[in-house]
Amino acid sequence: MDEIPWFEYEEGYLDVAQRAFVDVLAERAGSWLVDPLDTVVLPSAHTVDGQLIVYLDIGDPQRTQGVLTVGAHFDGSVVRGGQLHNQDFTIQQTSSEFIFGAAGTPTGLANKAAEWFEAVLARPLVRCEWHHEGRMYEVRYEYADTGRGLSEGFEDSLAPDALRKRLAADGVIRGRGRINRAGLGQPDVIAHVRGVRPDQ
Repeated sequence: MDEIPWFEYEEGYLDVAQRAFVDVLAERAGSWLVDPLDTVVLPSAHTVDGQLIVYLDIGDPQRTQGVLTVGAHFDGSVVRGGQLHNQDFTIQQTSSEFIFGAAGTPTGLANKAAEWFEAVLARPLVRCEWHHEGRMYEVRYEYADTGRGLSEGFEDSLAPDALRKRLAADGVIRGRGRINRAGLGQPDVIAHVRGVRPDQ
């Protein structure tokens, strides 16, 4: 069976500068602890802004759950990166901690983009879980170094009655409002997902 390469692409869809950029990224990605299928190349002919987009889906392999999509837009001499919208792959300006930009040669920019991806992957990502009667009713992915939440899920029917009533009274019901981690108390489980462990 053939091995799947990182940042796989069909040569006819990329120009010389784009191939140079992606080839360096693919070589660097070989040392990352990610599945090659989580690295994607979108040729400029298929993107909203007409630029090459490379991205990485960061997930929780224990729960087969997507957590964050980060990527970079490359126009041949400039690269801009950040958290991407998971459908149109535009850079989300509200997530400023992920914003990255540089100008230069394709190979130089690919190395800078690779360093940026590596820094994102090294951050201590954890999964916080809240349980009731042996079942998980809330899960939240966050960075242990800052507490910044990335995604969450709340199963209303599994939560304790008192909590459901309090959240409903606060206007936090399915589809409206966000669960405030502080309002849930300490999680029952904090599981390391990826990156540098906070205790190291």
